[in-house]
Amino acid sequence: MPDFLAVGPQRTGTTWLHKVLTGHVGLPVTKETDFFLRNFERGTAWYQAFFSHCAPGAPIGEIDPNYFGSAEARARIAAMIPRCKVVVSLRDPTDRAWSSYRTMRRDAWTRVGFEETILRSAIIRESSRYAFHLSEWQHAFGPDRVLVMLYDDLEADPQTYLDRVCEFIGAPRISVGGTPGAFERVNTVTAAPRSRRLAQNARNTRDWLQMHRWTRADNMLERLGIWRFAFARGEEFGAMDPAAEARLREHFLPEVEALERLLGRDLSAWKGARRGLDSQTSAAGAQA
Repeated sequence: MPDFLAVGPQRTGTTWLHKVLTGHVGLPVTKETDFFLRNFERGTAWYQAFFSHCAPGAPIGEIDPNYFGSAEARARIAAMIPRCKVVVSLRDPTDRAWSSYRTMRRDAWTRVGFEETILRSAIIRESSRYAFHLSEWQHAFGPDRVLVMLYDDLEADPQTYLDRVCEFIGAPRISVGGTPGAFERVNTVTAAPRSRRLAQNARNTRDWLQMHRWTRADNMLERLGIWRFAFARGEEFGAMDPAAEARLREHFLPEVEALERLLGRDLSAWKGARRGLDSQTSAAGAQA
């Protein structure tokens, strides 16, 4: 079973972290097994098979951003691997909501506008309760076994960010500069799919391949450009609407202030509009 779990939430740099840790620690052949949520009934043997290729001696872990906002997943993890180390990565909730919306449009999970999607999405709303869920993770595993990382720090200094994670999980230091593609933008969504039905079919196919560990087929389709053909080529996303952004920032303000008190850190940058910045812009290597 894993020595560590990076539990997200989504759109906080988890894909980047999985990319730079690959080859240095034991990771499942599929980034998100969703074992402690949708696939728990498949059993421990099914889950452990994802790690059968991992070399002995190195830390073994999983990076699955679906777990952060789920009390059910947290309870299962605490029961099965109580000494697990937990990495929680957090991002300006308004920026994260905008990024999540673009991803949902790409994967054909929604066809309505930004604000309506956020209102309808229980996952986005629940996983944005940062202070509440972080407190629960700390209570379940102990504050010393929960590392909190901020997306802002990843953007500012990827090497220091990665050093902190490696030290926490007990992995050797990894050079970001020596990691191929570490300074490329990862999993950034800039356009909607041209065909929603094609995107739906592609999403279902990709999920099936990943759950059945057909990694080679998944990677081959990626290299051939099949996923890009299915998930892109539609309208380009512009910047977030300023009025919608202002309303969301007001909505998230109490949660941001609660997180400030919990972490003892100034999060003023999360409270006001990112003036002069395109909401899609992120540092090299970060997941947007």
